[in-house]
Amino acid sequence: MPLSCYTISVEISVGKTHPLCARSTDRRRLYPFTFEPELRSYIWGGRSLEALGRRLPAGVIAESWEISGHPAAPTRVTSGPLAGHTLASLVAELGEGLLGRCNRAALARQRFPLLVKLLDAAQKLSIQVHPPDAYAAEYEGGEWGKTELWYFLQAEPAAQIIHGLRAGVTPAGFRQAVEAGAVERCLRHVPVHAGDAVLVGAGTVHALLGGTLVVEIQQTCDLTYRVYDWSRPGADGRPRPLQIDKALDVIDFGRPKPALCRPTLAAVASGYRRERLCAHTAFCVERLSLGAGARYGGNCAGESFEIWGCVGGVAQIAWAGGVLPLPAVQFALLPATLGEFAVEAAGPAVLLRTTSGRNCLR
Repeated sequence: MPLSCYTISVEISVGKTHPLCARSTDRRRLYPFTFEPELRSYIWGGRSLEALGRRLPAGVIAESWEISGHPAAPTRVTSGPLAGHTLASLVAELGEGLLGRCNRAALARQRFPLLVKLLDAAQKLSIQVHPPDAYAAEYEGGEWGKTELWYFLQAEPAAQIIHGLRAGVTPAGFRQAVEAGAVERCLRHVPVHAGDAVLVGAGTVHALLGGTLVVEIQQTCDLTYRVYDWSRPGADGRPRPLQIDKALDVIDFGRPKPALCRPTLAAVASGYRRERLCAHTAFCVERLSLGAGARYGGNCAGESFEIWGCVGGVAQIAWAGGVLPLPAVQFALLPATLGEFAVEAAGPAVLLRTTSGRNCLR
């Protein structure tokens, strides 16, 4: 069950004098949404989320679901006229005005397509794999598959991840290794550092190996097929279940793909630098680096919502209805038809920008 939690208090300041405040807008329906996170307890977590301003209950906390329309842990709006509404209810009420034209398939399912989490990987996660869309649709009751992107906020000096299998590993060889308790010999280890981004495509065997604090941007799916869990007991003292057969159905045994995303320059101007981290069919992610006093202007013109997360420094989002402070580490959801907005920083700041759909990020 989700644990109760508290989040950073964020208030929307409406009516401040600002260039974008000259136009009027329907404040009830269209403004940047922030959410109260849902905390999740798993055996591999720790207490590092406290340093990000999350007030944690006692015990081990592994995940903070920051923006979630998943029925297992829906997040609720923290501020403004729609405070208390779940993300699912926003989808139902605002429809295409929230999701945008690129996400009509998600609107037909009445489901928000993306999920944003913070992960405190204090210990090793299980060796696991997620299914692609087609497999999940056929064998998991019509669910979406799960592709995800990791952005490393913190990483210990020797931090590593598992990303894919070593070249030459076959399905038969992998099954034999699993049955012999020797799966580790099949895995590819990749070192990671703060500021790195890693795309974990569906079908990629993977694991965080401890010592990292991560932003995870993923499809709205909670399907995980474990293949190995380090012979450790779960919270109930028993080994956690494995899903070997399903994992073998979906694992990509092809040529290993690059783990680290190579940022490509999308735009540079006085005071800011915009880099493309990932362009996938499920989502696109950019990193925006702002200098002191810099301003970046955007426009949600109906194609897709945008999720902005401040991961360094302090920024603010200004739009026609007001100004939203965005400290690190905090996320905001901008409706697809919000209109013009600006991201501003008094001092240096780093933000992640996410949209849903390859053709919607410009």
